[in-house]
Amino acid sequence: MGCGNLFFTILITFSVALITYNIIISANAPLKQDFPGPSRPSISVDPLIKMPLHRSSSEKKRLFHTAVTASDSVYNTWQCRVMYFWYNKFKDGPQSGMGGFTRILHSGKPDQFMDEIPTFVAQPLPAGMDQGYIVLNRPWAFVQWLQQADIEEDYILMAEPDHIIVKPIPNLATDELGAAFPFFYIEPKKYETVLRKYFPEEKGPITNIDPIGNSPVIVGKKFLKKIAPTWMNVSLAMKKDPETDKAFGWVLEMYAYAVASAIHGVRNILHKDFMIQPPWDKEIGKTYIIHYTYGCDYTMKGELTYGKIGEWRFDKRSYDKVAPPKNLTMPPPGVPESVVTLVKMVNEATASIPNWWS
Repeated sequence: MGCGNLFFTILITFSVALITYNIIISANAPLKQDFPGPSRPSISVDPLIKMPLHRSSSEKKRLFHTAVTASDSVYNTWQCRVMYFWYNKFKDGPQSGMGGFTRILHSGKPDQFMDEIPTFVAQPLPAGMDQGYIVLNRPWAFVQWLQQADIEEDYILMAEPDHIIVKPIPNLATDELGAAFPFFYIEPKKYETVLRKYFPEEKGPITNIDPIGNSPVIVGKKFLKKIAPTWMNVSLAMKKDPETDKAFGWVLEMYAYAVASAIHGVRNILHKDFMIQPPWDKEIGKTYIIHYTYGCDYTMKGELTYGKIGEWRFDKRSYDKVAPPKNLTMPPPGVPESVVTLVKMVNEATASIPNWWS
């Protein structure tokens, strides 16, 4: 009897040790840099996540954690400081689902703004792996953050430095579905032949790939932990494939996220009011975010001169080496509400943030 108990104790101890070892190995698996197979990428992923048919009846407040990836460039840093200023303004507002905030800094080392903005330092991709496409550091940075950080919230909002929050953001996701902005230029059906290299027919119809990027997206943390490594590997594979690289160009990483989400069976509620993009979107309306990715050029009569430098302009690219000064000149009469609001909010932020550059 005593020998039997001893044997049983040894067996349990060994089993626990083996399981612990496997967990440690899985959590610290090295970055996969390539796909197996001589020609066509073959993606190995976890089993598909099957979506429940009904929304959870839980009424607890479902907070999301806002995460923004950035380099340590002046260009990214001033945008992050402005973004974090407005996050704090609206975090505790009515109907807000906004929880914590993290800047995921993929420069590999701390910078001087660690005390101002909550920051996780991620390592960049090995030299040369991004092939000059720095955005490839984004999925790799998310993989590290999700593996290593203690994230209290059950949902994640993936945002970008050039986002300005204009009002409290509720949790637009459900227990089963993410929430995302639909981009008109993400067209899975148009590029089905290319996308089938990464999303084979046995995974389902090409329409299972939503017309989204990774931002803005609110998604369950449990889902993103599965999606992120696949997003990273698909991004690297797409960049290495000349046909895919040529087809998708600067939006390649956006397609990679859409594919990774579909591979894991995570669909998204598409919210066209999630954000606006001046100057094309003229009114604030019901939006939550201003995305100032495009330059805004106007005559002094308030006429848009897109593609040509205007008499009045605001373009984030004008401040790639130096931060914008305080008190930018406001646009002339006739310029849309979205552009006027954007400049007002940048000015308020730069006037209020301590130790702005100028």
